[in-house]
Amino acid sequence: MRAPALLSATIDVVVQFHDCDPMGVVWHGHYFKYFEVARCALLQRFDYDYPQMMDSGFFWPLIDAQVRYIGTARYGDVLTVQADLIEWENRLRIDYRIRHRDSGKRLTKGHSIQVAVTIASGEMQLASPPILRQKLEPLLCA
Repeated sequence: MRAPALLSATIDVVVQFHDCDPMGVVWHGHYFKYFEVARCALLQRFDYDYPQMMDSGFFWPLIDAQVRYIGTARYGDVLTVQADLIEWENRLRIDYRIRHRDSGKRLTKGHSIQVAVTIASGEMQLASPPILRQKLEPLLCA
């Protein structure tokens, strides 16, 4: 069972021809690109996208990413990609769901995990830095 989302963002992506393999379906690696676009939309919701992360002195590399392919998407399909923030106190865990916008058919699900790393020292942080709490608490406590 999935944990409830603390914060979500949803975007639409139109499948481009160059995203398709010779069989005419989206090549499996491009789903991570769609996850990334939705992840950035989610991070922008609380003003902590990648430029703000770096300005605060932290990199947030992915340490784990998983995907489960359920259906296929094809050239021209419009996909709805939802990114849900599930955990944030010690790491960022974001869950993803991709559906065909028109039919609602579920196509893909997955998640990614990111950890804070201090830019100056390269040390991984065992807890999320205070700046993340400052950015998220106004939205989560509203």
